Amino acid sequence: MMAGKIITKENLLALAICLVIIGLIILTSDNAPLWIYQGF
Repeated sequence: MMAGKIITKENLLALAICLVIIGLIILTSDNAPLWIYQGF
């Protein structure tokens, strides 16, 4: 398994899309602190 193949344009793009979706879910949720801090 080559470590250099882990960080590719496709993986970075997928990671960026996931972060955007998570950010939108947090920003658009009215009770965000309730479920974010629920496990702490």
